[in-house]
Amino acid sequence: MDIISWLNAPVFELMGKPVPWSDVIGNICALATVYLALRRNIFSWPVQITGSIFLFSASISAGLGGNAARQVVIVAAAIWGWSQWKRSREESGEIRVRWATWPERLLLVAALAAGTAGFGWILAVNDWSWNPYPDAYIFIGSLVAMYAQGRAIVEFWFVWLAVDLVGIPLAVMGGLLFSGIVYFVFLIMVIAGIIDWAKKSKQTIASPSEPAQTIAGHGAGG
Repeated sequence: MDIISWLNAPVFELMGKPVPWSDVIGNICALATVYLALRRNIFSWPVQITGSIFLFSASISAGLGGNAARQVVIVAAAIWGWSQWKRSREESGEIRVRWATWPERLLLVAALAAGTAGFGWILAVNDWSWNPYPDAYIFIGSLVAMYAQGRAIVEFWFVWLAVDLVGIPLAVMGGLLFSGIVYFVFLIMVIAGIIDWAKKSKQTIASPSEPAQTIAGHGAGG
């Protein structure tokens, strides 16, 4: 059996749907990624890259073109985020987390809205996904979240929360039931991440007319 056949071979069935090895391993890595990010551990990035490779195979087998493309770009984004955290740790000995400024928040929302509309249109026109706009939303939302994570701002957790709320039903409808269950576990971990990073950040939330006051957070793991 070649590697592709093995990746797409079912490990078990969940509600009558086969769950392939690629989906299981990829989501285990995804859960580990979120846990390590919560701990502000730099190894969250290489684990994310590994998980994305497996989830790419799972998405292709499920016919989710947008989600498959998402995994490719996530690898590139993870490499960038990894370099950002590595630089931060080298400069200060820790990964410093903070609340975003209002301009940064507006940028995140605008990128999510415009990116979803644009990429969703591309998926729809080329018939690359059976559910183009939710698929695009998850794809763009993941990139926006990773950008925010690379910048070590607390709001990255809120973006992941928004992605999870769409990711759960989309994964289930696409036949990736195991992924849907993992997305639900993500919700719990994301809420924990919001609370933890908010505590670690000493930055006050800036008003639209005032600059944010950045004060270092506590030490990072990893």
